[in-house]
Amino acid sequence: MPTPQIRADVAAARDGDDEAFARLVEATYSEIFTLAARLTRNHDDALDVVQDAYLRAYRSLIDFRGEARFTTWMHRITVNCANTLLARRSRYHYDHIQQDVADPNGDYHPERRLDDTEISAEVQDALDDLPANLRVVVVLSDVFDLRHAEIAKQLGISATAVKVRAHRGRKRMRLAMQASREKGEFVVIGDNSHGARHAM
Repeated sequence: MPTPQIRADVAAARDGDDEAFARLVEATYSEIFTLAARLTRNHDDALDVVQDAYLRAYRSLIDFRGEARFTTWMHRITVNCANTLLARRSRYHYDHIQQDVADPNGDYHPERRLDDTEISAEVQDALDDLPANLRVVVVLSDVFDLRHAEIAKQLGISATAVKVRAHRGRKRMRLAMQASREKGEFVVIGDNSHGARHAM
């Protein structure tokens, strides 16, 4: 549920209060950056996606009716912006992947992957190798804990399609991790239609 402050800031921003919109950006930036970074796998691209997402949100805020949470609405915009960027990259056959990503404050940490969530390198590599259409579903389901119905709404596809893509994505990740496994205990990603957080 959105906090009273978020609801108040959304209402004020819709009425043209730029300071209220700035507070919304501050409150959601880390989460939106994490989503963009996971989808693009590149720090600079993630920054471009986030900037584009908030610009689109600012321009479209008057049409935001509050049927969904502000963060859910921002997720949808961010996914669309990331898909646009990745499609453009694909058209130009550009596939530069940056594994180490700086944090949203601009501090570079080579040892940090894509956010502060504890994720093994094995799981991260398997996630990075997924096609974009599978990766976005796995990220939204297993990192952001969204239900299949909510993901379907964000992506404009059926809940059944979400379930199929999630299953395919997790299966491919399991196979990739099994192929690269060397030693120790590793995460096994299960299928969960309720969006419960997996150990990734």
